[in-house]
Amino acid sequence: MTAEAGGQNRMCDESTPPAFDPEAYAGAVAGALGIALDPAWIAPVAANLRVLHAAAATVGAFPLPDEAEAAPVFTA
Repeated sequence: MTAEAGGQNRMCDESTPPAFDPEAYAGAVAGALGIALDPAWIAPVAANLRVLHAAAATVGAFPLPDEAEAAPVFTA
């Protein structure tokens, strides 16, 4: 499969997601939500997205056995 990224064609294996681009993500999500993102805030927002992406990768890489069950839900 071919993907368009930054005006360049590249091969994209479906088992490997494309590289995370926090600047592009911030712009796309702000537009989708109808939020005006001041250009001065793009770098700080992208920096936070990089931290969150790394944290998500750490959590996602944690091995869980097939026997693991979701935590119970308690209601008051």
